[in-house]
Amino acid sequence: EYDLCVITGDYRGETWGDWGPAIAQTARVVEQLKPPVYGILGNHDFLEMVEPLEAMGLRILLNENAVIERDGQRIWLLGVDDPHFYETDNFEKAMHEVPAEATKILLSHTAETHRQALACDIDLMLSGHTHGGQLCLPGGFALLHNAKHPRYMSRGPWRYQELQGYTSSGVGCSLVPVRVCCPPEITVHVFGRQGPAVD
Repeated sequence: EYDLCVITGDYRGETWGDWGPAIAQTARVVEQLKPPVYGILGNHDFLEMVEPLEAMGLRILLNENAVIERDGQRIWLLGVDDPHFYETDNFEKAMHEVPAEATKILLSHTAETHRQALACDIDLMLSGHTHGGQLCLPGGFALLHNAKHPRYMSRGPWRYQELQGYTSSGVGCSLVPVRVCCPPEITVHVFGRQGPAVD
């Protein structure tokens, strides 16, 4: 049971060639999901993939935002385009008309944008890209993380000053179809309302 599903990019394993099979496989997943489903593109994805992804019910945020409303309360969901390979992330566009005091959740394919997220007063940042390391030593230490951010941001929950983040290990593989000491994951985040401060 969930209220919102988000996918943080890389719908395909390769960065070249026919992406039709990736769209077909993604459609099989999306048809099992309860809407709303939002996503962003990763460094393996092409702009041409947006139209078929959206046709299947996956709303892609390309430096955009959406309002999630429940019982009169609002959360702003922001998505930036791939900052790792294409370097097309644009926080100014993604923040367009978002109130300064709003609760903001950012989808960014990689946590490399953590400094920009902090500057935009983002409350929670959800990322992927690293596959949690995919090939790890016992205990989950990633041999490689393929990202320009501190290693501690490569997997699971993390904090950077006031910014909270989570980097998912995801469910796929890159380069080689194997995971070592790094199981795939689908993460469920549970949010609660913060009460007033008590003296």
